[in-house]
Formats: sequence, structure tokens, C-alpha cells
Amino acid sequence: MHNEQILIVEDEPAIREMVVMTLEMAGFDSLQAADVSEAHQQVVDHRPALILLDWMLPGDKSGIDFCRMLKSDELLAEIPVIMLTAKSEEDSKVHGLDAGADDYMTKPFSTRELLSRIKAVLRRSSALSADKPIEIGKLSLDPKGQRVTANDKVVDIGPTEYRLLAFFMSHPERAYTRAQLLDQVWGGNVYIEDRTIDVHIRRLRKLLKPHDCDTLIQTVRGTGYRFSSLIKPV
Repeated sequence: MHNEQILIVEDEPAIREMVVMTLEMAGFDSLQAADVSEAHQQVVDHRPALILLDWMLPGDKSGIDFCRMLKSDELLAEIPVIMLTAKSEEDSKVHGLDAGADDYMTKPFSTRELLSRIKAVLRRSSALSADKPIEIGKLSLDPKGQRVTANDKVVDIGPTEYRLLAFFMSHPERAYTRAQLLDQVWGGNVYIEDRTIDVHIRRLRKLLKPHDCDTLIQTVRGTGYRFSSLIKPV
């Protein structure tokens, strides 16, 4: 038995019931909500281990709005989110991931794939939620507070760049391909182009540059990227 509680935010009762049955058969406990207001109350009351969040929800707030709200709250930002949506275009996937979602599933989906994604996201979330801060060079990453500091100054960083930096700082001095970074940070079943990694690397370097930490993220020609405090050879 897993015992983790998973919140399903979905306004279609048939889909919600199918997901509840799938989760309970796999040993998970389920919470349910049909809109953002109900979802927020469930999160506050129960603090689920993971949220399955539909993109399109009734009312004036969408799933994307709710995801952004969660990821901007220091007390709730660490709860992983898997977006569920009928939107399959790449731009929509990137939009969802940029809002802080940890993974993305397009309807219709198989229950087997859903469970596989949930377990993978929970594993990654557990790996990135260790209690001890990580310090490399001038940078310090506090997993508990989801906070990054450089020379004791807080770095204003978004959820996607935070996850990328957390992975880098947890796995320094090793080169990773773009495909490996996509797999480790976003999940292997997220079908977005490798160039998306380059965009987030540029954003992360830009955030770190005022603190003279951008050179920690090094381009490895012919491979991808690595995070290193060692001086890159000329």
C-alpha cells in the first residue's frame, strides 16, 4: 500500500470516478474536487502528495491559474502537479510546464500510463525534497523552503528553473544530454523538443548572472550541459 493521498481536480464525474477507481486499486487514497475553489480547500485541509489537475475547469480560474497559484505559495509549491488536458499541441505542453506542472497527460490516456507517470513524479519529488540544504560555490538551495540564495541573497526563481537547478545541484560534475534532462526534470513521457531545455538553461543563467553564478552551468559541446564549480578548460 502506498498510503499517499492524490487530489483529482476534474469537473467531469465519469473521468473522476475512473481515476479514483484506478488509484484505489493501486493502493493510493483519493481526494476529489470539481473546481479551483474546492481544490484549494482540499489542498489546505489535506495537503495531498500529488495533484492531478484538469486544464479546463468551470468558473473564472483554470487549472493553469490554480497551478501558478500553488507554485507561488512557499508552503504549497513542493506539491507535484500532473496536468490533464485535451490540448495536445507542443505550445500548450510548454505553457503547462512553465506554469510549474511536473508532468503533462493528454486525454484520452490509459490508466496504466497514468499510474506510471504518478509513480515517476512521486519518485522525482521525493528525491528533490530532501531536508538538507545543498551548497555549491556561492549558491545554496534549501529544499524545505524551496528557496535559492547566492551570497545570502535570495534568487527570485520560477518553479521550472528551480527544478532544473535542484537537479543540477543534486548531480554536479556530470554531463547530461538534453534528453536526459528532459527525462529527469520533466519526465520521460513529456514530448517537447530538446530546444525547450536550451530556453530554460538561458533563463536560469540569466537569473544567476547578477550573482556571478551563471558560469556554474556549463555547455558540454556535443553532449549537453553540466553543473560544475570547477573552472571550465579553455
